[in-house]
Amino acid sequence: MSVDLSGARWFKSSHSGSNQDCVEVAHLEQGHVGIRDSKDPTGPALVFAPSEWDAFVSGAQGREFDRPA
Repeated sequence: MSVDLSGARWFKSSHSGSNQDCVEVAHLEQGHVGIRDSKDPTGPALVFAPSEWDAFVSGAQGREFDRPA
């Protein structure tokens, strides 16, 4: 999948502190979602299709990715 990121408007969570160690997100064309490391804004980004992003968010909300105790 090739998605143009040149016009992406990146943002980080309002829960992030003032430091630069954050993940940034951009809502892209056709419902895709981009993710990148704020420390390396010109570096690589992951791009998720809408269904992939929905599955990830659902798993995170359901604590699917928590480390075992």
